[in-house]
Amino acid sequence: MYTAILVVIGSQLLFLASDLMGRYYMSTLGFKFSSFVAWWFVGYQLIRFVATIGQLYVFSEFELGKTIALFGAAGLVLANLAGYLLLGEVLSLKAYIGVLLATLAFIVIALNK
Repeated sequence: MYTAILVVIGSQLLFLASDLMGRYYMSTLGFKFSSFVAWWFVGYQLIRFVATIGQLYVFSEFELGKTIALFGAAGLVLANLAGYLLLGEVLSLKAYIGVLLATLAFIVIALNK
């Protein structure tokens, strides 16, 4: 179980890294054909491919509902940490309370036997 949780976190970190790449390059280069045939896009797709392999591993270890709950909790926490620490995005206190409650709900679902 611990291996699967580590794979969840690793996969979500890879998806987050590719999301940050996409955000940067698409805002810099624009949403046009040449952006999708550039070398950064190949790296973006490779990162997402490895992350997807991790997701498929976790799907083989847990029930679908628990798997999605684990990915939801990890994604929510990591995206908000990256937004705050890397992008300087600060949400309202109500929004952070909502993130906390949603994360707790995902954890309860994922850990319920």
